[in-house]
Amino acid sequence: MARKHSKHGGYEDPMGEEETVEVAQPCWLCGRPTGKTIVWHHPVPKSRGGRDVVPMHPICQQTVTANFTNSELERHGMNAEALLAEPAVRKFVDWVAKKDPDFTAGTTKKQR
Repeated sequence: MARKHSKHGGYEDPMGEEETVEVAQPCWLCGRPTGKTIVWHHPVPKSRGGRDVVPMHPICQQTVTANFTNSELERHGMNAEALLAEPAVRKFVDWVAKKDPDFTAGTTKKQR
């Protein structure tokens, strides 16, 4: 049976309450501040040996995975500018630039 109250008391801060201000991290692809939902994306896919992660909006991450294969992402590595050179991605970033950080919409898959 689960306890209704903690056995050792609460988790109150004995020094008083302290406000923490979270600084919104910029999205790796579009540069806008991230919203409530952050996707930690591997620019080099894990299947290709990637370990580094970068913060992204979910819609930006969907756009990257819809427009590039894993081998293309491996070639570009951590270079977001190389991804932005793709006309479809540049068009998307220009369109999403004025949207709210928590904006989401469906993305289309690349025709292969």
